[in-house]
Amino acid sequence: MTTPALLTTHPGLSDADLDLLLMIRHFELALLDLFGRGEIAGTTHTCLGQEHIPVALKPLLDEADYVFSNHRGHGHYLARFGDPHGLLAEIMGRDGAVCHGVGGSQHILRDRFLTTGIQGQNVPVAAGVALHLQRTEPRRLAVVHIGDGTWGEGAVYEGLNMAALWRLPLVVVVENNGIAQSTPTAAHLAGSIRGRVRGFGIDYEEVTGTDVTAIREQLARPIARVRGRSGPLVVEFHTVRLGPHSKGDDTRDQRERDLMRTQDWFVRYARTFPDRFAADRRQKALIERCVRDVAARPPAQRPHQGEK
Repeated sequence: MTTPALLTTHPGLSDADLDLLLMIRHFELALLDLFGRGEIAGTTHTCLGQEHIPVALKPLLDEADYVFSNHRGHGHYLARFGDPHGLLAEIMGRDGAVCHGVGGSQHILRDRFLTTGIQGQNVPVAAGVALHLQRTEPRRLAVVHIGDGTWGEGAVYEGLNMAALWRLPLVVVVENNGIAQSTPTAAHLAGSIRGRVRGFGIDYEEVTGTDVTAIREQLARPIARVRGRSGPLVVEFHTVRLGPHSKGDDTRDQRERDLMRTQDWFVRYARTFPDRFAADRRQKALIERCVRDVAARPPAQRPHQGEK
């Protein structure tokens, strides 16, 4: 497994960024605990280790931009809306759920945020939305999150081809965590993502650190160029998936998992900002209150036919 290089932690980390990072972390840990206690049915895919990606992107995006998420999308939603109660209610099927409890963990629709568990599906859909934005809402973006495993889907290449031909305002965020469910990237991906992107003549940026401020500084101009009609952009984040693929199905050996934990942004930030890590206790307590509140709610009422 290729491990990501680590950048020095930026001294300009804001309290709001740290709070959001920690809130997402504790939300995901709470989900795994709820599954372990049998209080949630179905499945879930946590973004443990990848929380910094949507947090870093948050101020670079406008609320009128479209964001297309994927099966590992809780962090994307929470960075966009800061709404752990609505998301947890959706996952638990309780009152106040974002989609009346019918979407669950993987299928969320709220304003211009959409997510699906179907790998690769969102790339051509996002390209179509980008075409619409190009014609009707200049300087708006369609942003789509995919993983390294999604590069085995033909729909990805069809979407990239159209985006390149029509110079669409599309940003593809690749969260390359080195493993596709249980298959290491090196065993399923020939060549490189960079090489494949370059084959379409699409701009490419590579991010190897977890520092949210440094990431923003790197990506601010490339994303602004997409808004200025320069054509699509692919950003590849080299990251780690600290948790299992879904619940308890982690096939990696203990040594590999221990190595990944040394690269966790949480460990680095706790070491760099010990005087500010009271925020960790606050965010943990916030999520604990959220769990108690949502668990006490009645089941969500399903909408009648024709209602949204």
